[in-house]
Order: sequence, then C-alpha cells, then structure tokens
Amino acid sequence: MQREKNNIFKGVDFWLVIIYAALVFIGWLNIYAASTSEIHTEILDFSSRYGKQLIWIGLTIPIITIVLFIETRFYERFSSLFYLAAILSLLGLFLFGKNINGAKSWYAIGSFTLQPTEFAKAFTALAVAKLLSDNAFTFKPFKNHIKALFIILFPAFLITLQPDPGSGLVYLAFLFVFYREGLPAYYFVLGIIAIALFLLTIKFGYYASIPIMIYVCVILFLAFIAYTATYKKNYLKHHWIQLTGLLFITCLYILSINPIFNNVFEQRHRDRFNIVLGKTTDTQQTGYNTDQSIKTIASGGFFGKGYLEGDRTQGKFVPEQDTDYIFSTVGEEWGFVGGVLVIVLFVIFILRILKIAERQKTTFSRVYGYSIAAIFFFHFLVNIGMVIGILPTIGIPLPFFSYGGSSLWGFTLLLFVFIRLDANRAYEW
Repeated sequence: MQREKNNIFKGVDFWLVIIYAALVFIGWLNIYAASTSEIHTEILDFSSRYGKQLIWIGLTIPIITIVLFIETRFYERFSSLFYLAAILSLLGLFLFGKNINGAKSWYAIGSFTLQPTEFAKAFTALAVAKLLSDNAFTFKPFKNHIKALFIILFPAFLITLQPDPGSGLVYLAFLFVFYREGLPAYYFVLGIIAIALFLLTIKFGYYASIPIMIYVCVILFLAFIAYTATYKKNYLKHHWIQLTGLLFITCLYILSINPIFNNVFEQRHRDRFNIVLGKTTDTQQTGYNTDQSIKTIASGGFFGKGYLEGDRTQGKFVPEQDTDYIFSTVGEEWGFVGGVLVIVLFVIFILRILKIAERQKTTFSRVYGYSIAAIFFFHFLVNIGMVIGILPTIGIPLPFFSYGGSSLWGFTLLLFVFIRLDANRAYEW
C-alpha cells in the first residue's frame, strides 16, 4: 500500500526539513561573508561564489521534488545499479577527470564541474542498506564481513587514488552502521590498533613504534586467550585459520605503512600529518590555513565581531575560507556563542535522523538512516576538528555550509532519500 501520489509531502518529517533549511541558510550567510568583496557586493551577483551558491541552493528544489516523487521501492530495487553507477563514475575520473589542486576528482563540462565523490556516498549508503536488509544476511558467517567491507572499501580505495584520502576516510563511518547491525566489536579494536600503528610509525619510525605495539598486542592476545578459555573454550580450535590470517595481514600492514605514506600520499598530505603530530612546525606554507583559521576563530571572542564585521574574514586572511574553513567565519563574526549554536544545531540534526531511523519498520530504511547519520557526523566532527587544529587538514566539507554545488546536492540527496523512506513508513506492511 502506497501513500497518495498527488501529495508528495504527506508523511514528511518537517522538523528535519526545517533544520536542513536553517543549516543551508546559515551556511549561505557565512559563504556570503567569506566571499564578498569590493567587486562583489550585490546579493544577486551570480558571478561571485555566494551568487553561484545561491544558484546551487535554488537547484536543490527540483532535486528534492524528484526524490520525494519517486516511490520508495525504487530506491531499494535499484540500489545495486546506483552503486554500480557510482563506481563507474569514480573509475571514469582516471580517464576523463579534470585535475584541480592536484586531484582528479571532477568532471568538467565547460565552466561547470561535478564531483561524483559527493554522490557516491548516497549510493553506497543505499547499497549497504540493501545488503544488510537481505533476510538471509547476518554477520555470523565471515564471508559476510568481507561482502560488507568490500562495499565500503572499494569506493574509498578509488577515491584515495585520485588522490583524495580525506573523502576516502568518510567511508569508515559505515563501520558504526555495521556495528549497530551486528558486526563484532573487535573490528573497532583492530581499527584503533591500525590507526595507532600508523600514527606511531609516522611519528617515531619503525624501530620506536613496533616494540610499543608488540607490547600492546601481547597484552590484547593474552586477554583474548583468557576470555576464550573462560567463555568460548572451542573458539581457537575452530577459528585458528582466521586468527593466523589476521596476524599475517597485520604484519603486512605494518610493513606497508611507510611505503604508502611516502608514495601514495602527496607531499601536502604528509606535511599536514607531520604538523599535527608535532614533527614539523609550519605556519607559512602547509600549516598556514590552519594557523590563520585558529587565529580567526580566537579573534571572535565570546560574542563575535558582528556579521560582516570580521576584519580577518573580510581581509581574506584564511585562503579558501568559504570551503573547508567556513567554520572560522562563524567563529570570528558570531563568536563562541554563535559557534556553539551552530554545533548544537548539527547535533540536533543528527540526533533527529537517529530517532527517525529507530522508528522505521523496515531494515532497509533503518540501515540507510543510520548510514547517513554516520556520514553527517563524520563530516561535522572532522571538518570542525581540522578548522580548530586538533585534526589534520584532510579537505572534507562541512555539510550545507561549505561552498560547492556537488557537496550541497550530494548532502541534499543523501538526506531527502531518507526523508522519502520515512514518509512512506505509515504505508509499509
């Protein structure tokens, strides 16, 4: 049974739509503040960045209308084709992509550019929801772990090769969804160990980091032996092959850290990690943006300097401030109070998505809801973390705030597919 086709807004969660509209509006206000100049001052100046963003915002209306008009079964039925289209679009970049800032991440049609990475997240979320909603799917067979991880790691791998490792890391957000649906917790332990190994090796080199991690692994191994001996006495007997394979993969990973860091990562990425890890101090070149961003936020004080009154923002102290560093505009002109209010609005937005996800009647809708909540949270956390200097600059946008049509459209698609799925909740059997 389906809802009335002549009313596409029936069942829509308008609280979520209102929060979305508020974030987009506040985001545009800050893009205007960060990109306005003596040359570009009129609001309807479509040659300016804020004017172009206004066009992108206007074009979200037909996107939203189409998404709400399409029946929910369409998204589930063709989720695999959407995922295939996403993979093909990412592969096509290596042949037809335009190189911008050292990365082949855009298709160029005249002066118009499109970044398929932003849409691939929504299509991957649909594929994940489709896989996990299969009646026969559980995380008990190990082969299903491989299936689930492949779906998220393959696009992440292609994106990293562009190279755009920051956008590739976003796909790790799906691990929280897998955990919610039954993936064993030891993957998170392994993930933490892998990250620690990576950072320690970059910071201290092989000879200092490996002994530390060996001690940690020995302690974890002894704890695991004690646990299995007490609660799962036959676990080692039946899973020794998997555990041996895991140990082998861990050794390969340790040996691959330096080659990957030195050959896959570009120099700008290596520099950013080195700055955050304290190996180098650079406030003039690679670390210039972050340094200026921190100073710009600090200059705003508690209540801010006032809208369009930020001298550092108006003076263009932070390069490309209207993209990855847009939150520094909030910090200077709106102050600590304004920054907290924006953060609270994002938290309410994500919590609302999680609440709606929990009330879904189908596994497909619930998993998709958790997927987009994880993606939004990852973007929100990492972007603000890098703007205030506690995380490396990895170049991912702040949802609905950062300048860019592909980013805005991708996040809008991601959200409104879920709103459409939820609107059909009352009509699902």
